Amino acid sequence: MSSNPGLPDYDLEDLRVVASPAELRAMAHPLRGTILELLLERAATVAELAAAVGRPKSTVAYHVDVLVDADMVKVVRTKRVRAIDERFYGRTARLFYVGAVDHSGDGPPVPFNNLAAAAAEAAPAHEADDLRCVLRHARIPREHAAEFWDRVTDLVGEFMQLPRSGDTVYGFVAGLYPTEYPTLPDGAAQPDQSGGD
Repeated sequence: MSSNPGLPDYDLEDLRVVASPAELRAMAHPLRGTILELLLERAATVAELAAAVGRPKSTVAYHVDVLVDADMVKVVRTKRVRAIDERFYGRTARLFYVGAVDHSGDGPPVPFNNLAAAAAEAAPAHEADDLRCVLRHARIPREHAAEFWDRVTDLVGEFMQLPRSGDTVYGFVAGLYPTEYPTLPDGAAQPDQSGGD
């Protein structure tokens, strides 16, 4: 269980590594991703989720079932309403981390790129000149990249725990990836260009 108090209003693990094609397929659908995000705030019924996303209850129920089958969502409590137990769903982990992908399963690998999804989602904010974004490159050892990513993950956890208020939902995306970006030669290898004879 999580040792962090606050959001959401039910107990869940802090981190779960996902890697199987079934898990990635469950996460990759835009509506299921939205459902997972909504459940970070609090547990919700299918009816509440359907109202939030503006989709029919039957559609949302189908997608919730896919997430339940992938063990990403579960019933966290029930409430008796007119002789019917209403189920409230919650996530099984605060953060789903995409680890080494298992390509040996059924079917082709599932493309999963949060940066691409965020870029599409951020387009209106860019057009309205209301996008805060930075892209930087640094030549660092792999172990330093891993340490830096741990700190970014802590920052993501802090962002997820901010109290819910206001009228706007903000997106936060982070990525760390190897590139073919050019590098300068080491300074020691540069010739002396002091201008002397």
